[in-house]
Amino acid sequence: MSTALSRTAPDAVAAGTGHPAAVSVRGATLRYGERTVWRDLDLDVAPGEFVAVLGANGAGKTSLLRVLLGQQALAAGTAAVAGRPVRRGGRGIGYVPQQKGLDPTTPLRARDFVRLGIDGHRWGPWLPSASAARRVDGALAAVGATGYARTPVGTLSGGEQQRLRIAQALVSEPALLLCDEPLLSLDLHQQRVVSELLDASRRRTGAAVLFVTHDVNPVLPHVDRVLYLAGGRFRIGPPEEVMTTAVLSDLYGSPVEVLRSGDRLLVVGGAAPSEHPHCAEPADEPGGWGPR
Repeated sequence: MSTALSRTAPDAVAAGTGHPAAVSVRGATLRYGERTVWRDLDLDVAPGEFVAVLGANGAGKTSLLRVLLGQQALAAGTAAVAGRPVRRGGRGIGYVPQQKGLDPTTPLRARDFVRLGIDGHRWGPWLPSASAARRVDGALAAVGATGYARTPVGTLSGGEQQRLRIAQALVSEPALLLCDEPLLSLDLHQQRVVSELLDASRRRTGAAVLFVTHDVNPVLPHVDRVLYLAGGRFRIGPPEEVMTTAVLSDLYGSPVEVLRSGDRLLVVGGAAPSEHPHCAEPADEPGGWGPR
C-alpha cells in the first residue's frame, strides 16, 4: 500500500462547514477477476476541492469514478458520497464521460441534451419550466454553446458535443462533479476555457471535482491535490509533492523523470507510453486497447 505524502484534512474542513466530505473512500480494493487494480485506497475529498486523478492506463482511474457512481462494486472497503454509501443513480453528482461521438441521426437538440441533466431521470414528457430554461441557457452560455443551442447534437463536432456534456453535468448544480477525460477533442484554447469554467463553478457552488486525466497540465493551475495511481499503489498530495522524479520512480519501481518547462510537466520513462499526453491507451477495464 502507498499512503499520502502530504495532505490537507478534508474531513476536518468539511466538519468545520457543517457538511460531510464530498467523497470518502476507506480501505478500498478493486479487482477484475484475479487482477488487483488498486488496494487499501483511502481518499477524502472536501467540498469545493479539485483533485486530479492521474496514472498510466489500466491503473483504475475511470474505475474509481465508476465506483462512486455505484456502477462498480469494491472487493473490499467502503465508498461514500456526501456521507452516504454510494448507489447507482445517486443524486447530487454531475458526470462528464469520456468523449464518444453521438449518432449523426440523433434528432435531439443541443439545449434538450443539456436539459437531460435536470429531468433525464424522470419518466414522461418534460413540463414547461421557466426555471429549467434559465438554467439550461446559463449552462450553454458558460461553455460557449449558445450559438448551436437548437442544432441537432448528432450534427455537431466532437468538441462541440463535449462542451454540451460539460453543460449537462453543470446544469444540475451538483455537489460532486466527476470528470473522465473531459478535455478530449478540445483544442488548447478550449481546454483552458473549460478548465477555468470547472474551477469557477466549483468555487461558486462549493462542488468537489474529481478530474481523471492523463495530462495534468491544462488543469494544473486549479488543482488542490493529485491522486496518482500506479501498479495497485497510490500517492496523494499537492502536485508539487507528488509530481516529482523521486516519488514517481518509487511508485512505478523503475526510473521516471519529471521534467518541467515553464509551468508544464512531462513524465518520461518508467511508465507506459500512455504517460505522454494525448496517446492511445488501453481501457481501464479488461477489453483491450482504445483511445482515452
